[in-house]
Amino acid sequence: MLTPIRIDNRIIGFLGKPGGGGKQPAVIHLHERYGIVQHTTDLGQKFVDAGYVTIVPDLFSRFTGDREALARGNGRCELRDDEVLQDIDTVVAYLRALPEVEGGKIAMSGVCQTGRQPLLISAKRDYLSAAVVLYGAIYPDDWKSHPLRPEPIDKILEQLSCPIAGVFGELDNLVPVDNVIRMCAILAKAKKSFDVRLYPEAPHGFLNDTMPGRYRLSQTQVAWNQITTFLKSVFNGEWSKERAIWRFESDTSIHYDFTKNKRWD
Repeated sequence: MLTPIRIDNRIIGFLGKPGGGGKQPAVIHLHERYGIVQHTTDLGQKFVDAGYVTIVPDLFSRFTGDREALARGNGRCELRDDEVLQDIDTVVAYLRALPEVEGGKIAMSGVCQTGRQPLLISAKRDYLSAAVVLYGAIYPDDWKSHPLRPEPIDKILEQLSCPIAGVFGELDNLVPVDNVIRMCAILAKAKKSFDVRLYPEAPHGFLNDTMPGRYRLSQTQVAWNQITTFLKSVFNGEWSKERAIWRFESDTSIHYDFTKNKRWD
């Protein structure tokens, strides 16, 4: 069960602890562009059920606009890399102070807008064991410098300090298949380890069962197994820092045309 928390008297969020004794690995799970909504906490609970102490922090803690509009997708809160680094440092310090957490085993998951953040943290900090990206981080604009996010994503990918898992959909109207291939090529050249998969007939946000138009049950089940298997293997020490492990799996049409992809509600 996730319970509300406040970190550093500023960052609100939720915390969940699995049953059992002793210290356990932890997952920092981030929200989409809507802020913390039902789907965010649903996925957070799934990480708890998988055996991980899970924290869901609000990266929009500085946002003073209309939260209801944000949750409906009618607003936007832009994130600054320097502020994200500061906030996640605070979250990690909070996690490591919990007696149930094995401080050397922390993973981070980002979804949609926050897909960049696990990669940013992995590039600029050394405390992540694993990073998980769900259909984010490699939008066309992410390959360019931005005043709030000065390093383009290719430079971030070259600096990763932990293996990553990537979950993407063939029908994503925001992330072209070519961007996924480009990401894997950069990671391979930089000798970074990854498990990246492109799911057939899956649009952007296909794990979100609160949006029936997007949700794809069978692809979600396989993707969730990919994520949990990846985390378990990383936490078990099966991804050596001295080895470059590359796993890329794709099932896409040979007639794929990104321009024909649409937004699903």
